[in-house]
Amino acid sequence: PRPSPRRPTPSVGNTSQLRAVIFDFGGVLWDMRWDVARELDRAYGLPRSSVFETLYRCPAWADIECGVGDPAAWADGAHRELERRAGRALPRLHDAWRRAQLAIDANIEVVRALRPPYRCSVLSNADLSLRVRLEQELRWHHLFDDILVSAEVGMAKPRPEIFQLAASRLGVPPEACVFVDDWDKNVDAARAVGMQAVLHRVDKGDDLRGQLTAVGVAVGA
Repeated sequence: PRPSPRRPTPSVGNTSQLRAVIFDFGGVLWDMRWDVARELDRAYGLPRSSVFETLYRCPAWADIECGVGDPAAWADGAHRELERRAGRALPRLHDAWRRAQLAIDANIEVVRALRPPYRCSVLSNADLSLRVRLEQELRWHHLFDDILVSAEVGMAKPRPEIFQLAASRLGVPPEACVFVDDWDKNVDAARAVGMQAVLHRVDKGDDLRGQLTAVGVAVGA
């Protein structure tokens, strides 16, 4: 998850060879509700982006997303940093933010419409709980040919190796893939290994079906 990236120009290569679509989770399939995070900052008198930054812009998260460290300790540390910024005790604002998040149903329907003929996967910088969520809570795992969680493989986007791994696990070359993410650095990194890539921001009103069509993916009905 990342806030307010710049918006790179879509690139279109040999669209006749596109065989797979790889989706980020947070921000593409799951609405991060950046508006709620901003409102929590405002309501509790916190500096801008504090709820986001204390959770995802810290050394502990860099470890957690690569499968190192204790997720509970990471969350507790993020809460203590929020209280330090506020100069007072606070309720668990990160939990409140997470409770507000929800599925992006329109994008899940796009995934359904892609299979077949396209192979689909999730590529997410996430802790070890994501696979369980997809399989047991959300029950979306059957929509994807592969689920690649950064914490399970010990590396995270935007490292080029994780994009190459995502393609190989689908049995296709990077040039046959379209990657969708909500952070421009990940989009740029995917392009650097030869993938088509789409920057998708649901909070900006982006239409995923239209974006995929624009880069040559034939989205079914």
